[in-house]
Amino acid sequence: MPMRRNSLLKRFLRGWLEASPGERVFMVISYIVLVSWAVVSLFPLYWMVSTAVKPPTSVMSLPPEWIPPSVSLNNFREAFANSPVARWTFNSLLMALSVTVFQLLFATMAGYSFAKKRFPGREVLFWIYVSSMMIPGFALIIPLFTLMTQFGLVNSYIGLIAPGLSAPFGVFLMRQFIQTLPTELIEAATIDGCSEIGVFKDIILPLSKPGLAVLGIFVFMGQWNAFLWPLIVINSSEMMTLTVGFALLANRELRVNYGALMAAGTYMALAQIFVFFAFQRYFVQGITVGGIKG
Repeated sequence: MPMRRNSLLKRFLRGWLEASPGERVFMVISYIVLVSWAVVSLFPLYWMVSTAVKPPTSVMSLPPEWIPPSVSLNNFREAFANSPVARWTFNSLLMALSVTVFQLLFATMAGYSFAKKRFPGREVLFWIYVSSMMIPGFALIIPLFTLMTQFGLVNSYIGLIAPGLSAPFGVFLMRQFIQTLPTELIEAATIDGCSEIGVFKDIILPLSKPGLAVLGIFVFMGQWNAFLWPLIVINSSEMMTLTVGFALLANRELRVNYGALMAAGTYMALAQIFVFFAFQRYFVQGITVGGIKG
């Protein structure tokens, strides 16, 4: 990481020295705009964390205290008091990780087929499937719940996880990325006697890491923050996810405990921050998926 930062600094200095006065003014304005936008974007996160560690008496103070006068964990104690937070965390992790793993697998398999295989009706089938993204998610709630009820999957892990195992966005993303991979590698592996499973496992999956990282981040964050479906399909406290469980904080008393809610939000944000930084080196590369072809 230090070597990369030094390289970026050298490139910036070289560009600054080679730039004309007008270009330097543009660079300064660009950096000011970017830094300002970053501050505005990060401020809600800062306010959430700072409120979570404020003493309860300072949470609703007027005028607001931008910097906590002291660090207190009382809000976290209040958020976790009399709540099975460990069980809710397990449920959220199980749902988010299971859906992410299966979506990555199914999306990559389907994306590989649509990108590199030739079969009748390939384009028509692909665009029909992708066009299903235009169907509002709320329109599927009642049919999905009816289906889960008929199969006896209400208030179960399978009922919680099954509706998210595959999604057209993931297939579209991976198809666009796999289209950029050289077909010659696949043909060479086939000539050398590599099976379809071998081509997929040894060539497609390793070369698709940037796209998989981007899709994995999107899916994990979406499932980790999911609220409506877990609220509908789960009816016991032990099966709740963090989003549903912590939402009950607002109904424990006649007043809303904003400090406890901010503490709960901070706790939930830790997993997303960890996942993002764990895969950030692939994110920039993978987010440009489809920029070369497709």
